[in-house]
Amino acid sequence: MKSAHKIDSRPINISLVEKIIGDKLKISLSSSTKEGIKTCRSYLNKKLSESDKSFYGINTGFGSLCNTRISNDDLGQLQKNLVLSHACGMGDEISEELARLILYLKIRNLSYGFSGVRLELVQQLIELYNKGITPIIYELGSLGASGDLAPLAHLSLALLGEGSVRLNGKKISAKAGLKKVGLNPMALKAKEGLALLNGTQFSLAFGLWTIHHATRLYHLSNIITSISMDAYLCDYSPMDGNIHKIRGQKGQIETARIIRQHLKGSGFSKLKKTTVQDPYSFRCVPQVHGATKDTLDYVTTIFEREMNAVTDNPNVFPDKDKILTGGNFHAQPLALALDFLSISVSELGSISERRTYKLINGDRGLPDFLVANPGLNSGYMITQYTAASIVSQNKQLCSPSSVDSIVSSKGQEDHVSMAANAGTKCKRVVQNVYRLLAIELCAASQAIEFRRPLKSSPQLEAFLRKFKKEVKFLKEDRLMHDDMIKAENFLKEVNV
Repeated sequence: MKSAHKIDSRPINISLVEKIIGDKLKISLSSSTKEGIKTCRSYLNKKLSESDKSFYGINTGFGSLCNTRISNDDLGQLQKNLVLSHACGMGDEISEELARLILYLKIRNLSYGFSGVRLELVQQLIELYNKGITPIIYELGSLGASGDLAPLAHLSLALLGEGSVRLNGKKISAKAGLKKVGLNPMALKAKEGLALLNGTQFSLAFGLWTIHHATRLYHLSNIITSISMDAYLCDYSPMDGNIHKIRGQKGQIETARIIRQHLKGSGFSKLKKTTVQDPYSFRCVPQVHGATKDTLDYVTTIFEREMNAVTDNPNVFPDKDKILTGGNFHAQPLALALDFLSISVSELGSISERRTYKLINGDRGLPDFLVANPGLNSGYMITQYTAASIVSQNKQLCSPSSVDSIVSSKGQEDHVSMAANAGTKCKRVVQNVYRLLAIELCAASQAIEFRRPLKSSPQLEAFLRKFKKEVKFLKEDRLMHDDMIKAENFLKEVNV
């Protein structure tokens, strides 16, 4: 761990969160943040001691049991029972990277002083984070309304010394993990279990992960497209800024500019073109990639708002003398944005597969399937089959989650967002697009070799030299899976 990041009232953005998580910064609370948390808790304690009023989830049951009053003596047990009963996630364990991000986002959500939790609870969460204790969280279980209940319950188990955690790369019991770092299990007080479980941090974390990688995929797509354009002897004129200026779409203008920059100085620019027009998968890249970039900008705005939001329930307003129950945990804004992001990122993969198809098709002087002796060798024939399969899976994954809903809790929670499902499948779409671009890069770099001694632009040639260290020219058939995995890993690691 390095120097600390201090949580205060100033808004944060995705770049800062990436730095906090990526650089493994320790986190702490500013003095004003601590005071806000303490003030809110003091007000809540006073209300509970002086009033016989029912406050949802504080001295009542949950969901459809909201009208069941709980005695003051049982409020701590109520909160512990809530966490234990809601920790019913299933499916695959999410990555440690995502779990740590969720933990950070939950700490931040509770730090604003509207949740009514004790300062000790927030400090204990920070201790878990700073000492590298990462709760085990499962993919399945959240409806994306009433908060990401099941995943956040698994996050919260670690406070109680229940469930499992990762520490130094090993999966151990939470009780053992706490002991190893010198911490004791906590006993929850009134409202604290509910504040921990209500919130959108699971869906939010998946969205932040996908935004980061989707942005990377956008830039990789533009680089690989530029290589494919030279390999396919494309006309550069569709990238002319005058075309895009008169349409006025921001992402389109930016994409055309980036591709012009990638192609600057290419030896292929001097070739006389033999065709009047190129296929849409080359000619319309600014329009397609640009639309994805515009979507990314929109989705980033939604998620950066949510990073700076209070999303638990009820909310406590000491200065207004109010405890209000509402629905900030309903993740509909995230669900819609995640579905939009899935669709837009999948299009980067869809158009990529079409370029791969053109490159292996034996057009414009390239050999069939990009191999010198087709027939004896199949070359890149079946890599396109794989790409087609992945594109079709992405189409299926892009069926929107946000239009789905299902009644829960005896009808009390009668409309849900399904944001968590939107997030987990958006992540799968992103992973698939890495694979599709890896296949196109294999094909494009192979095709460029058949155009030698011509050279592309200096920056594209530098990119190709790096890639060729991982995936060599295909002289005759070899185990293609290995090349494709190397290409995928290359795209996940190369600087763009």
